[in-house]
Order: sequence, then C-alpha cells, then structure tokens
Amino acid sequence: MTSQAKAPLIGLTLDSEQPGGYSKFPWYALRQNYCSAVTESGGVPLVLPHEPTAAARYVELLDGLIVTGGAFDVDPALFGGGAKHATVTTKDARTQFEWAMVKGMLAADKPVLGICGGQQLLNVVLGGTLIQHIPDAVPNALAHEQPNPRNEAGHDVAITPGTRLQAIVGRDALPVNSAHHQAVQQVAHGAAINARASDGVIEGIEHAGYRFCIGVQWHPEFFISEGDRALYAAFIAAAAKS
Repeated sequence: MTSQAKAPLIGLTLDSEQPGGYSKFPWYALRQNYCSAVTESGGVPLVLPHEPTAAARYVELLDGLIVTGGAFDVDPALFGGGAKHATVTTKDARTQFEWAMVKGMLAADKPVLGICGGQQLLNVVLGGTLIQHIPDAVPNALAHEQPNPRNEAGHDVAITPGTRLQAIVGRDALPVNSAHHQAVQQVAHGAAINARASDGVIEGIEHAGYRFCIGVQWHPEFFISEGDRALYAAFIAAAAKS
C-alpha cells in the first residue's frame, strides 16, 4: 500500500436528494464505505459536488474517478432509448456532471471505475445503450434488486475469460450483491463484456483503449469477496501511475 503522502487522489461522485429527511434543503449523499474502500486500498478519497464548470479542474487534480451508484437512472434520451419507462427516475444535474467527469478523465487517460449506475453511465458515455427495466425485458430474470442486505451476495456472475477483470480477480465467477433495475443492453463500440449473470444480464464492461476503464453492476465497495478487494487494488494501482 502506498504512503498517504503519495497515495493517489480518487474522486467519488455524490448522489443528490431533494429537501426532506437529512435537510429541509437539497443535499448530497454517499455511503461511507465508498470512501473507506478507497482508503483501505491505498487511495485518498475526495467527494465531488455536481459542478460541471469545475469538472476540468477536478480532472487536473484527480488521479482516478469512481462513478458511484444511487437512486437514479440515466435519461433514455441520452442513448436513444425512447420514452421513459414508468420506473425511471432521472437526476439531470448529477448526470450532466458525471458525463463531463467521465469524458474528461477518459480524454486524459486517467482510471475510471463505474459502479452500478456508474457502470450504466459509463456505457452510455462510451456510446452504448441500456435496458430501462430488467423485469420487462429479460424473461425469468434474477432478483437484481436483491431482498437480502447489500453486504451479502445476491447471486453469482460469470467472469469472461481473457478480460482484464478476469486477470484482476483471478477467478471465473464471483458472488456479487445486486441493487439495480437497469442494465447494459448494447455494449459501446470498442468496449467488451467482462461479466454476466446466469439470466444473461450484463454485469460488467471494460474498454481496452484506456489505461483503466472498467464498470461493474454490483457494489464492490462492500468487499464481500476477495475479487472485490482485488478490483479496488488494481484501480488504485492504476491511479497511482497517473
């Protein structure tokens, strides 16, 4: 693990909530383990408010970017998905900011890790499309919104042989937690599928044209497997070279 003085600076995107609950005014949210997973893996976490005009400066400062999940969906207008499904909830300011951050980090060839909704956004930024609601599109789909706690596995994924993800985790399958109703439909040109669920749902993507560009549909920040730890370690190691 690198010393804190030399540890890479990792940006994490925030979710946003309307007034109510924590505050009577709009507020940001992020689970603590998104940050602790970075620290435990040798990085320094920095959370990023949704300020698109600051994106270029953030890109200069950061060594790596994690696009987090949250209670939102990518607007289907951004990938030609037609009318919004009744279950789709967008957060346009968040998506605008994350779009700018992903584009900027990839242009600078700095590592990007997309988690859950972050993986979906990554695929759309790269030019791919999404399934708007898995139960309506995938026959006999697994419970991708798992009923058990998120710090437990909900199902397994098969890791695609020969992918960077397989090289990182060193396994052909992983137990994963699952908290999503959307998924990658058409993988972006130049990207590859690195994980699938048994019902065929795409659970991970990567792009070999960048130094580190990986998205996973599950939440590895919970470290429910050694594969999750290995993924974070590989991301931080790549960021340390930025």
